Amino acid sequence: MTARLLDGKKTAALVRDKIAVEVERLKGEGRGVPGLAVVIVGENPASRVYVGQKEKACKAVGFDSILHRLPEETTQDELLSLVEEMNNDPRIDGILVQLPLPRHINSDSIIAAIKPEKDVDGFHPINMGKLVTGLKGTEPCTPKGIMYLLNEYGIELEGKRAVVLGRSNIVGKPIAHMFMGKNATVTVCHSRTKDMASYTKEADIIVAAIGKAKFLTADMVKEGAVIVDVGINRLEEGLVGDVDFEALKEKASYITPVPGGIGPMTIAMLLLNTLEAFEQ
Repeated sequence: MTARLLDGKKTAALVRDKIAVEVERLKGEGRGVPGLAVVIVGENPASRVYVGQKEKACKAVGFDSILHRLPEETTQDELLSLVEEMNNDPRIDGILVQLPLPRHINSDSIIAAIKPEKDVDGFHPINMGKLVTGLKGTEPCTPKGIMYLLNEYGIELEGKRAVVLGRSNIVGKPIAHMFMGKNATVTVCHSRTKDMASYTKEADIIVAAIGKAKFLTADMVKEGAVIVDVGINRLEEGLVGDVDFEALKEKASYITPVPGGIGPMTIAMLLLNTLEAFEQ
């Protein structure tokens, strides 16, 4: 068996095209365009790359893009003051504060200060609470991208056994709840899980978001499983995910590549969340 690629790059391009068409319609009606404000604090190289990609994507679909680059020594009070300004700015529909923040700033306090309706990352406690309880709210971009991609390829979740590797607030916990919302039976594995392979071998769908290069190997997966790789690890050979792609592509039914899988979908969902915030 050779797995079919879950092509996030192609699917994300289709999402962006649809959003661009909608933005042109809004402009034609004189309603203006969505505005996204992105804040980056310090000089984290990975964050600078991500922010650059997000800014480029905003411009490509016709959004107003506002970028705040703040120095490493920015205080928590200064950042909170900026968040409050953006909360009250009618031109801004979505606010994204790029994580991680410098150690002297409490990320939870900053996220909680963003108006829930402008929280296009989907990390605000109110939005996370809505997700857990099955109410409509803004969903975190990476899990939302996973769901969108699986739906695009017609992969059913109802009645399936799903295993999530990782329990972060950004990916692991929210995707587990989203899978349960589609009537999958979900197991969450993490760094303290014993005999992890005993769970993954039974899974119909595996989401790997554990932060370890090539962690998920072929002997841990049953024939025909669907593999979603969220990991991004930089090795000498280049970027690799949390799964052993070369081995698993001969055993899985579907698999996401790295790069070109979930990464592009995350940015596409950020745009979609911003559009939805504007329309609401």
